[in-house]
Amino acid sequence: MPIHQITDPDDERIADYRALTDVELRTRWEPPHGLFIAEGELVLRRALRAGYPARSYLVDAKRVDQLADLDTGDTPVYAATPDVLQRATGFHVHRGVLASFRRKPLPAAAEVLAAARRVVVLEDVNNHTNLGAVFRGAAALGIDAVLLSPSCADPLYRRSVRVSMGEVFAVPYARIERWPAGLEQVREAGFTVLAMTPAPDAVPIQRLTPAQRERAALLLGAEGPGLTVAAQSASDVRVVIPMRRGVDSLNVAAAAAVAFWELGRADPPFGDG
Repeated sequence: MPIHQITDPDDERIADYRALTDVELRTRWEPPHGLFIAEGELVLRRALRAGYPARSYLVDAKRVDQLADLDTGDTPVYAATPDVLQRATGFHVHRGVLASFRRKPLPAAAEVLAAARRVVVLEDVNNHTNLGAVFRGAAALGIDAVLLSPSCADPLYRRSVRVSMGEVFAVPYARIERWPAGLEQVREAGFTVLAMTPAPDAVPIQRLTPAQRERAALLLGAEGPGLTVAAQSASDVRVVIPMRRGVDSLNVAAAAAVAFWELGRADPPFGDG
């Protein structure tokens, strides 16, 4: 595996990794250029197993051996000191391993729905940490796919990928371009759209019928504002997680995990699959 030493943080060969902490810059740069950044060896290897082609690798010079077993082919492997890495990326790369990957074309929502039994639909969730946590919960708790409203954050943004522990590569996702009118497509695919809300007149989630649970599309909104009135109106049932001690709601990722577990609690054990 040939290693290319990088001594200048402005070296154009590592332009993919520049200013990784600048969210606005990265969101303008990465999707239009068809790339995303993976941070950490575990996430890098999960991206490779999921079939994402690597553009390049950038590693701490002392950690090059961590990639020694990879067949990198013609993909360049760049090595640099921690100081050069920090100056190039804008943060201390304490995991010591980064990689730039090519994105794959997103499937259509209809394709994702056709292969799923239960899905989660997110409206305006633009916090990358929450988005990554929702994907991790979906992978762990039996949700087959994630559908995103047009204004949701990018699941392949570095923080989302890292928080999900690479599960964004394992859970299929698609965008619903017409919002909230596109929820009708979800319903036509045979799903019951369940809108999560803290409203006191909503149905407690544990009281859903077996039919409502069977092919559920759980609809969640952003931290703070929650679901819009229009999205709630486009749903079939408004549901709530009952709270105690005057708490009115949970973090969206925590609420999602509770709801995922509740919807699947009667399923056979997941095992390793």
